[in-house]
Amino acid sequence: MTVPGTGLLHALAQGPVVLDGGLGTRLEERGADVTSELWSARVLADEPDRVLDVHRDYFAAGADVAITASYQVTYEGCARAGFDARATTTLLKRSVDLARRARDEAGHGWIAGSVGPYGAMLADGSEYRGDLGLRVDELRAWHSERIRVLAGAGADLIAVETMPSLVEVEAVLAEIDGRGTPAWISVTPLDGRLRSGEPVAEAFARADEVDEVIAVGVNCCDPGEVLGAIDAARAVTAKPIVVYPNSGETWDAAARRWHGRGAFPVDLVRSWRAAGAALIGGCCRTGPTQITAIRQALAETIGA
Repeated sequence: MTVPGTGLLHALAQGPVVLDGGLGTRLEERGADVTSELWSARVLADEPDRVLDVHRDYFAAGADVAITASYQVTYEGCARAGFDARATTTLLKRSVDLARRARDEAGHGWIAGSVGPYGAMLADGSEYRGDLGLRVDELRAWHSERIRVLAGAGADLIAVETMPSLVEVEAVLAEIDGRGTPAWISVTPLDGRLRSGEPVAEAFARADEVDEVIAVGVNCCDPGEVLGAIDAARAVTAKPIVVYPNSGETWDAAARRWHGRGAFPVDLVRSWRAAGAALIGGCCRTGPTQITAIRQALAETIGA
């Protein structure tokens, strides 16, 4: 019996692994409506073939890992939109099934079951503030069922994404500790700290203590945050480092739109790899073009 995540760990021992890019970004480019509070979860429910096609796009672009469309699939958020618990569980399982279909068609790769933060469910930008006032036990209970369902559906590992605060990192770590399901823990920093103001290194140090955590890092942040985060991680853990920043634009939660100019700096990929990043991809406002460029840049680092 193959233990989930072992193939990915073996691949990381051989060289860098390429993640996919922004799911919502690509869905929007393909004509999907991602403006509702459920974001990509609404497309997952109503137009699953669009999600499948996006996973296909990223594997074709050179990705090794597909992150599922489950980031915004939460029992509380979906209940507000009229989904009962059974329907929400079905959506979580569907997100893994669609990614697995695309992976099997591509003939290679892994599936990371996306678990977004509590604040994302509120659909008001709270995931970028980290000031929710919830306790570890409350956040652990809120995350528990999603993690269980995604792991049971066959995801190779859990992608714990966009964590804004130490308390939420601690909650998720408590939930996965001893479960036997591999996971990566990814925080969203600002000016070198968690959105709650705590040191990113503290989150990485806590994650280092949990055997199920196979990588730590950052996502959905400005590309300029990445090198500092890699240094912070390297100071406290020997685990692989995962980085997938956004394009550099800024999300306006009230207007539900992005501001600024997107300029995903693929030239920085070489420096991220040299600093120790092992899993590299893109988050919001990045697409297949950027993933292909990342793969090419990493190939050049191997050949250098």
